[in-house]
Amino acid sequence: MNTIRFKRTGLKWIRRGFFISLVSTGMILNAKVSAEKGVKLVNVEDKQRVDVFVNGTLFTSYRYPGNIEKTFLYPVYSPDGSVITRGYPVEPRKGDRVDHPHHIGIWFNHGNVNGLDFWNNSSEIPADKKELYGHIVHKKINIIAGGRRGILEVVLDWNDNKGNTILTENCRYIFEGDKNSRTIDHVSTLTAVAGPVTFGDSKEGLFAIRVDRAFEMPATEPLVFVDEKGNPTTIKAIDNKGVTGMYTSSNGLKGDSVWGTRNGWVILTGTKNNVIISMAIFDSPKNPGYPAYAHARGYGLFSVNNFGQNSYDPKQEKRSYVIEKGKPVTLYHRFYIKSGSALTSEQANKIFKEFSNAY
Repeated sequence: MNTIRFKRTGLKWIRRGFFISLVSTGMILNAKVSAEKGVKLVNVEDKQRVDVFVNGTLFTSYRYPGNIEKTFLYPVYSPDGSVITRGYPVEPRKGDRVDHPHHIGIWFNHGNVNGLDFWNNSSEIPADKKELYGHIVHKKINIIAGGRRGILEVVLDWNDNKGNTILTENCRYIFEGDKNSRTIDHVSTLTAVAGPVTFGDSKEGLFAIRVDRAFEMPATEPLVFVDEKGNPTTIKAIDNKGVTGMYTSSNGLKGDSVWGTRNGWVILTGTKNNVIISMAIFDSPKNPGYPAYAHARGYGLFSVNNFGQNSYDPKQEKRSYVIEKGKPVTLYHRFYIKSGSALTSEQANKIFKEFSNAY
């Protein structure tokens, strides 16, 4: 029995009959092992990540590097093998926008937690400003299990810049997939540690993904992109070739009009590598602040936020949400990807109903 080692990913697979494909736009080596079925999780401790495979194909990785201010899922692949997450700032690719270095993969945090900004924190924040920001620290893995569904449960601390913990988070990811779809359920239980914790009214939140250029909406303003060597370049003349993204909300809105509206779900559809791909984020009626506001930007930020109101609609009063010590709060969100055809509103409504009854 032969073992093949891939230095780039630090993973090992057993030779059983396989094919290897390079996703050129993602610069990530993706391997498919035909004999493997279901969801498999591989803990790569020395690389500070857990890799998630669906039917033998890499779907995503949970990452908790010590030099980044939060944990996140990155990269994320659609069922057809296309990478749907932006590479910058972790692994910049040609064509990436150079903006918002805190937008990495799929993540969960907020811009106003006891006055601390967890959302915007990154390596670009000057040291003398860091006290205004919070960061999320991976503490341990409670559960790592595969099968028909994969489960990863981790414990996280939400800390201020001095290392004081204000919240602990029990975060459970549930992974599923088949030939044409992938699903991530994100279940987050937040517990106040030292005293009440207030989530203030901020548009910067909450459950989010930063998508690949193909899923942005065509733009008309000057942009900054990464060249072949990873250097930022300002492009005055807009080239929208291959830029195909379009938002659709549960309220029937399209495009830029989705931003700042409340919805049970929002879909983003585009075409990459000649394949139609839809991704959707589902809120849950169990969540505080349901239905969430859509923080869905044409430049590639796709997020829903349960802890914003006035920041999206100035006509509304400012709203805050308090987590009392000893009274944990759980939030539920679903991320869904489909390849080969667009996700319809009818299909999204069905998924929303199933998700609403799942927990």
